[in-house]
Amino acid sequence: MQAVLYLLSGGVGVVLAIHLAMNGQVGALLTNPRVGNALFWIIGAIVAVVIGLTGLAGDSSSLQRLSTVPAYLYLAGAIGAVLVFVIAWLIPRIGAGPAMVTMLTGQVIAGLVISQYGWLGSAVRPINAWNGLGVAFVIVGAALTVVGH
Repeated sequence: MQAVLYLLSGGVGVVLAIHLAMNGQVGALLTNPRVGNALFWIIGAIVAVVIGLTGLAGDSSSLQRLSTVPAYLYLAGAIGAVLVFVIAWLIPRIGAGPAMVTMLTGQVIAGLVISQYGWLGSAVRPINAWNGLGVAFVIVGAALTVVGH
């Protein structure tokens, strides 16, 4: 089962790369990544509401628990909007490959730290020598990918 989850996660990475490149292209075609990003979030909000409503089938307890969520966690929406804007702005300037590789490097490092301490509900997975070696390979791989540009 774990292998299937890892494959699914890798597939999400593929879709994320395509999705972000598409958003970057919209911003470039409009010659305004801010407008492209706003369009992205409007469409995303509509789809998110539809998906969210399908989870309420006869159970409104999720909505009642909204007040129990710590306020700082709601910043994730704002962070996401800023991230997607920055990515849409970056991709036409440095390319999808270098953007994805450098972002992935940052994600790997941050993910290991988050898992090390179990922050934000993550399963605790202590950093070890193998993780350190993996991060070193990711950094070297990112450097090799970006240097050629």
